[in-house]
Amino acid sequence: MRIYDIIIIGGGPAGYTAALYGARAGLDTLIIERMSVGGQMSITDVIDNYPGFNDGIDGIELSFKMQAGSERFGAKTEYAEVLDVDFLGKVKKIITSSGEKFAYTVIIATGANPRLLGVDGEEKFTARGVHYCAHCDGRFYKDKTVIVAGGGNTAVSDALYLSRLAKKVYLVHRRDSLKATKIYVDALEKIDNVESVFSANILRIDGAEKFEGIVVKRPDGENKIIADGLFVSVGRVPATKIFDGKVELDSDGYIIANESTKTNVGGVYAVGDVRTKVLRQVVTAVGDGAVAVHYAEEYINGLEK
Repeated sequence: MRIYDIIIIGGGPAGYTAALYGARAGLDTLIIERMSVGGQMSITDVIDNYPGFNDGIDGIELSFKMQAGSERFGAKTEYAEVLDVDFLGKVKKIITSSGEKFAYTVIIATGANPRLLGVDGEEKFTARGVHYCAHCDGRFYKDKTVIVAGGGNTAVSDALYLSRLAKKVYLVHRRDSLKATKIYVDALEKIDNVESVFSANILRIDGAEKFEGIVVKRPDGENKIIADGLFVSVGRVPATKIFDGKVELDSDGYIIANESTKTNVGGVYAVGDVRTKVLRQVVTAVGDGAVAVHYAEEYINGLEK
């Protein structure tokens, strides 16, 4: 039975930094990724706040660079879905769609998934008019009318991106002002084809066989916004369902871990967007990955194998 020194669940920036540091330290390191490398970073059009790339860098390009960096030192990536985990005992067990894996330490880097609106019609039209990644699906709406739901940095960033493709963009937010930071709001104000719709709660998504728009409730009553597509940008939910009861989570589902990345279970660490933290950015995720390996190596050295 092969026992890895480190198994990393999730191939985003935190996970691949951990893989780089682990493999470089001579630790037998495996990354398990469900879909494609990069996580949320891979669907970001341009990352312009990562040091060293003065003109910015495409998110998917940076994702592949990080993967290649880890593989240069011998880390391996396996594409599989993690179905369950057993963190009891000295050797941790990871049950995946391709079989069982074992390791002395586990680094959880599963990130967070898009939060759903939870309204009628959302499931029916998902991928048929309702989308959760503007940079993935925006190209289907060239010269069309789209709606972006949300009021934070991601929503405004999506609206800015879509404004370069779509004929018209409605930015719909339930509050009376945007939550986005000033740099995003200032950029939005310079765009002519984006219209902000405030104090608007989305009640349902309209359409019989085809997406037709959304119905919102505003102070003056219900209104319908007709469009060709809807992009939902209302936050994210940590991907921690399989870890419930295995490590300690907070009330929002994030894994409780401080700057040491240590969880309440020895030999198990949480990095990146999945853990409790103040700032969720690529650069902070990278730091988490390096820190986790430092403590994982320390933990492994203290084991009697």
